[in-house]
Amino acid sequence: MQMRTGQIVEIVYQAKDGKITQRKIEVKGIKDGRIRATCLSSGAPRVFLLANILAWQPAGTRNAVG
Repeated sequence: MQMRTGQIVEIVYQAKDGKITQRKIEVKGIKDGRIRATCLSSGAPRVFLLANILAWQPAGTRNAVG
């Protein structure tokens, strides 16, 4: 299963400083190892490195994929 543009997903993400967070995002685009998305908690645009996503699942499901 792959993420796709327009999809809302929950991710577990490790930031550059090592902090691990869980976020719900709306995927706007995927290119060159990066995901452009809107964080649904803050409404802010964000860019996530694919390599730093530890797990993900489509929003509303229980089993993480990744």
